Amino acid sequence: MGNKEARWTDFIAPKYWPIWLGIGLLRLISALPYRWGLAIGKYLGRTLYRLMKQRRHITTVNIQLCFPELSPQEQQQRVKEVFENNAIGLIETGWAYWKDENFFRQRTEFVNFDLLDQQLEKGNGVILLGWHYSCLDLAGLLFSLHGTPCSTLYRKHDNPMLDWFFVSGRQRFGFPVERKKTRQVLRALRNNHCIWYAPDQDLGRKGAVFVPFFGHPAATTIATTKMHALNNSPLIRFDCRRKSDNSGYIVECHNVEGFPSGSEEQDAILVNQSIEEGIRKAPAQYMWVHKRFKTAPVRGDNIYKKQL
Repeated sequence: MGNKEARWTDFIAPKYWPIWLGIGLLRLISALPYRWGLAIGKYLGRTLYRLMKQRRHITTVNIQLCFPELSPQEQQQRVKEVFENNAIGLIETGWAYWKDENFFRQRTEFVNFDLLDQQLEKGNGVILLGWHYSCLDLAGLLFSLHGTPCSTLYRKHDNPMLDWFFVSGRQRFGFPVERKKTRQVLRALRNNHCIWYAPDQDLGRKGAVFVPFFGHPAATTIATTKMHALNNSPLIRFDCRRKSDNSGYIVECHNVEGFPSGSEEQDAILVNQSIEEGIRKAPAQYMWVHKRFKTAPVRGDNIYKKQL
């Protein structure tokens, strides 16, 4: 599935050499001991925090909006931790593509997966409600250890080589499906597979409603409700986080209580509430570097151009 036609030989032109260099470095780092990878990721995150001024501003705005209970010093510390965790997530991507899965099998705690098994027994497949945790691709590998077939919805990358790289890497543990290919989604659900889907990013006004996310109105897609209607497939939230002592990972399954509600707007509220519940378990491991609130209810407003 995904980008079947592309091959590595399509990307040998000099303009792709910097990306090849980055992939090579990631492959080398992925071969290092686990603790070394964590340390390199953390150091890289601190460096990016200093260099990426715009992303630092976006993250600061998000943290200030969503965690007003923290002091200014605590908010700034969380921003730094977000950069550290997101850079560790890059190393975790390399692990997801190349590291021995048995290494993670021994270090992963599975919680509430009986809930997933019970839903799969009904034969309608399962929509896995995901969100953009920093260990995004590694979460796919960890889920695959359960042995359940899973397709992952993704948005095609603008850079064709990076699109090939991510799709190829994810084929190790799943079946990448470009999000617009509804027939492939329906086929997977009818085959009683899982579909991993993350509706936590701002994709604009089209097909969205404004509902609270961490107490602030956020453009939230109604596609989750439409996907459920394709095959009457249940919705289960799938969480993944690195343990606080860095000894391994926790992957969890949870019901999204009340879904479907019969209302697209109410469903969007329930989805956001559920995702928020998952994020709060390890808030610094979420990708706060994205403009979650870029589409404002009032046209022309831009929270990221304001200094909070």
